[in-house]
Amino acid sequence: MRLTILGGGGFRVPLVYGALLRDRAEGRVTHVTLHDLDPARLTAIARVLADQADGVADAPSVTVTTDLDEALRGADFVFSAIRVGGLEGRAADERVALAEGVLGQETVGAGGIAYGLRTVPVAADIARRVARIAPEAWVINFTNPAGLVTEAMSRHLGDRVIGICDSPVGLGRRVARVLGVTDPARARLDYVGLNHLGWLRGVYDDEVPGRGNLLPALFDDERALTSFEEGRLFGAAWLRSLGSVPNEYLHYYYFNRETVTAYREAKQTRGAFLRDQQARFYDGMTDRTSGALAAWDRTRAEREATYMAENREAAGAGERAADDLESGGYEYVALALMRAIARDERAMLVLNVRNGLGGDDGTVPLPLLDEAAVVEVPCLVDATGARPVAVSPLTGHEAGLVAAVKAVERCVLEAGESGSARAAVKAFALHPLVDSVGVARRLLDGYRGAHPGLGYLRFEAE
Repeated sequence: MRLTILGGGGFRVPLVYGALLRDRAEGRVTHVTLHDLDPARLTAIARVLADQADGVADAPSVTVTTDLDEALRGADFVFSAIRVGGLEGRAADERVALAEGVLGQETVGAGGIAYGLRTVPVAADIARRVARIAPEAWVINFTNPAGLVTEAMSRHLGDRVIGICDSPVGLGRRVARVLGVTDPARARLDYVGLNHLGWLRGVYDDEVPGRGNLLPALFDDERALTSFEEGRLFGAAWLRSLGSVPNEYLHYYYFNRETVTAYREAKQTRGAFLRDQQARFYDGMTDRTSGALAAWDRTRAEREATYMAENREAAGAGERAADDLESGGYEYVALALMRAIARDERAMLVLNVRNGLGGDDGTVPLPLLDEAAVVEVPCLVDATGARPVAVSPLTGHEAGLVAAVKAVERCVLEAGESGSARAAVKAFALHPLVDSVGVARRLLDGYRGAHPGLGYLRFEAE
């Protein structure tokens, strides 16, 4: 099989290639094409991959290109992990929002909206080109905001685009491990929501017949409840109040004021830290003739250790524990998804798919949303693609948040497709973490000034 990685000069590409090297089964990926707009980044990552493949028999061959059409030709799978505007754009997203006293995080709140406004037109163009050049390819989207971008691409690719995220995977494994599930990686999860806005309501160990939902027992054990990342972030009392374990990104909603304060007081925002850190890595690769993999691995370890540092500071959660440093494994989700489709190996995965892909009886996982809405739920995957399975109904406050954020996403899609600045202002104003229409207008002004790529947004009178 042939895999094309868009954003092939991205820092996390070696994670994907490493997973491919460990996949020795028949029908595996034999060729990887890296596509990126930056030749220097492509060269750097290609060197890391060459180190990874050293001494590995039958390692997938690697080619690089800056030509998108060339990259797509002949692809069986297309993995999209692009970053429109780069890390400098992410740092600007944070800066503009924090100046207005609101959250500028990459996928949540004002920062996520700004990132979406930059990314939707590019993602839609990629989807149209995939449909023209590689119509039989499956697209796996990891580009953030993942649910929003997947929905934008689905308007051109239908159900042949599937979004992935490592957050639900990591959450499910951590909780399953604490609950003593036989194989945490195979735990069956009752998880539902949108990307970076979901809740874990059930954990099942199918290796032990007759056992029901194990999650309620967690809330009765104070030590177990605070022994993993999300337990320390949210606190035992709040998790008991919810009766579920939220995705870590809901910390930005439940503890927004504390998090914004921590972000404003930090020496650097997360985007600025990653921008500087990765610049050092890529600059150091320019003349490097050996040790590319070791340099990459050192940088990756620092990146993982500092993940969501501001949130942990706001929660008083301390440093990340060794178990929490383990990646949620988006590369393993991508590989499992490709295997299930290409080899017709049934798998159960939490994915971002259309709400209307539910059961044959016409039911949908989230009845409050229309069928075209992309949601994040457990799915059964085989050669025909991904189909959501039944999940528990959303509670009142969960449903309210999901409906509000999906309305915001729809405004971003409208703005991205039509160039309407009014729709963009509406997206900012409707978001639960933006508290004023006036702030929303200033945010758009600030982002248009910071990002030339948002020049396509125009008011009717302009």
